[in-house]
Amino acid sequence: MASTKRVGIITGAASGMGLALTKHLLTQDWRVIMADTNASAGTELSKQFGEDCLFIQTDVSVYAQQADLFARAFEWGGNRLDFFAANAGIDDKQSLYSMAEELDENNRVREMNLVTFRVDLDAVVQGIWLFKYYARRNSGKKGGKVVITSSAAGLYPMDTNPLYTTAKHGLVGLTRACAPTFLAEGITVNCICPAFVPTNLCPPHVLHLFPKEHITPMSTVLKAHNMFLADDNMTGQVVELSLDQLYFRSPPEWANDSQRWLGTESKAFWDAAYKES
Repeated sequence: MASTKRVGIITGAASGMGLALTKHLLTQDWRVIMADTNASAGTELSKQFGEDCLFIQTDVSVYAQQADLFARAFEWGGNRLDFFAANAGIDDKQSLYSMAEELDENNRVREMNLVTFRVDLDAVVQGIWLFKYYARRNSGKKGGKVVITSSAAGLYPMDTNPLYTTAKHGLVGLTRACAPTFLAEGITVNCICPAFVPTNLCPPHVLHLFPKEHITPMSTVLKAHNMFLADDNMTGQVVELSLDQLYFRSPPEWANDSQRWLGTESKAFWDAAYKES
């Protein structure tokens, strides 16, 4: 007999916010697929969590691995996938400001390491691409929910990590752009922008020095997820998490009536234009 438990994939699940969310959902009678690059931690944790938890080692920056993750998760879940937490993220792996540029054999500057984009932005887009395929094929209720982990750096500039900032801003735009269309088939897409939450992205010595009054607790992260998971119609929301509060962030005001028309009333024009192209 097929399980009636809801099934979710969480990337970056072996530590930090992903691990906290995994533990939380398991207490709420979910079945959870943990995805992470850390095989030893993920395997050990999933054993501790029991039969409702499956760990699949996954580098989300490699599409083939993420595609395999979704296929295996859907099968393990009994042809069911209700939730995707696009949570995996990394900081800048090469400084844009570096003065130690390397030259190739032709004395040209080597390209910059942009793996941050592949993990923090590209993999989220590919994850939604995969999730909607399986959500449309659920054995029971079609559709599902996506919650993207952006960052306060998706709202404000973080000059120490400009690539991370760029990717996280992109996730805010992605949420707002795709959510209205997906809602028509029962898929919601929302986004959290946490302030400083202690995770593996923060070196231990930095965490030790960080002012405690400016730390956002994990409970605020879980509160936001609970809100999104409880509502089948809330979508396209960008929610800033700071301390114990949730702040709904709206797009900037339209500059003029022409911009408002382009943003709100030109859909029929673009639909026709793309249909003919």
